[in-house]
Amino acid sequence: MKKRLITSLIIFTLVISSFFASVKKLPQKTITITKSDGSTVSVLAEIARKPEDRAKGFMERKKIPDGTGMIFVFEQDQILSFWMKNTPTPLSIAYFDSQGKIRDIFDMKPYSLAPVQSTTSVRYALEVPQGWFKKNGVQPGDSISISF
Repeated sequence: MKKRLITSLIIFTLVISSFFASVKKLPQKTITITKSDGSTVSVLAEIARKPEDRAKGFMERKKIPDGTGMIFVFEQDQILSFWMKNTPTPLSIAYFDSQGKIRDIFDMKPYSLAPVQSTTSVRYALEVPQGWFKKNGVQPGDSISISF
């Protein structure tokens, strides 16, 4: 009986630990997007710089609050490709070039393994809850200030 209880407690602890590890947030920064009309809109974004953070992204996150997101920072300009493996929340992604200009915005489907690729070389990708860009009037040509 005592051995079974200890085993159950160990399993429970492992399950709880893996749950909290899977929703661990990265450092955050407010990202301000300047629209073509000069107005601005901001999003509180987690910053994914390391390869392991970029690989995990929003995987397993069931709730991504409106006004928040994740910015993926790469070392050099390149064609970027993202997918939604193990990601239950519908997202939109904007690809930014090294000058901070939005080149593409795409919607992504939960759990999809289909690649969502930038149409040109870019340095950054910003994921937000699906529809956030549209709702806030953000479109290709708008820009962010680069200071990560």
